[in-house]
Amino acid sequence: MHAVQTMRAIVIPAFGEADVLSLREVPVPEPGPREIAIDVAYAGVNYAEVLFRSGGVPELPLPFVPGIEVSGTVRALGAEVTAFEIGQPVAALSIVGGGGYAEVVTVPAELAFPLEPDRITEEAFAIAAASPSNLATAYLILREVARIRPGETVLVHAAAGGVGSLIGQMARRLGAGRVIGTVGSPDKVAYAKGLGYDAVFLRDGYAEAVMELTAGEGADIVVDPVGGALREEALRLLKPLGRLVAMGNAGGAADVRQSVNELWFASKAVLGFNLQQLSGYAPRLVAEAATTALAMALRGEIRVDVTGVLPLREAAEAHRRIEARRTTGKLALKVR
Repeated sequence: MHAVQTMRAIVIPAFGEADVLSLREVPVPEPGPREIAIDVAYAGVNYAEVLFRSGGVPELPLPFVPGIEVSGTVRALGAEVTAFEIGQPVAALSIVGGGGYAEVVTVPAELAFPLEPDRITEEAFAIAAASPSNLATAYLILREVARIRPGETVLVHAAAGGVGSLIGQMARRLGAGRVIGTVGSPDKVAYAKGLGYDAVFLRDGYAEAVMELTAGEGADIVVDPVGGALREEALRLLKPLGRLVAMGNAGGAADVRQSVNELWFASKAVLGFNLQQLSGYAPRLVAEAATTALAMALRGEIRVDVTGVLPLREAAEAHRRIEARRTTGKLALKVR
């Protein structure tokens, strides 16, 4: 009988505050027929994992290893995988089954993306881990969900956050005429402006500022990861044929109810986007988006700010920073 190989992993044993996150020894996973196993170098830290930990996804099976995106090298191949080689550097979305906060993770081969070996530095590995989910989200929201058209005005809430810091840049790359951001505190205004937003407003009183800036027209697209009152106000800011994309509820507010008849009369649309759901339903679409967007980042066309790197054992501290809204850009965990 062979001894079971173990690895270090951060585990959610029960729903709760950041302190429930536990560094444990767990069995090393083996890839299924269409999966690859990755020796993880870095894992991105996302608000999605805060939701997992706090019970925002109540059907989550516990104990659970969080982590929806990683970078590293291919450790093992499933029997049906031919597109990768052992030792190959990759980034990957581990969003379908989680597991990224660990020394080894298995992912569907379709959701792994080769990295150019001669361009892989420690910094590139960190960027590659911290960006697949947010870059794919930014690209898919604008290209596939909102169907952005040249010259349109795009308004992004939480513009200094991990996703917002990329959506504004992606909107510009895809032809937006004006890109406006909102942030929750004054210390984030300058940072967001540095990402190429035409204007950045504090969320308190932002609606009037947006209408003044746009000469009373409002926005063609609003991207909202915050929810609550911002989501209700966003509908009033949309032009006819405008699109509101709901992609999160970081504010923890109660659900916003919307009359379909009101949308009909106003010629407006409310759309939703959930990367985890789409990754399970259409992994090839997500992979194509992530590959395209990651290439933009590694070529320097889109700036991915990894503003903090913590060791794996400090995952709880990373969660605390996100929940306290003390972060700009993206955090990553150094696993190896």
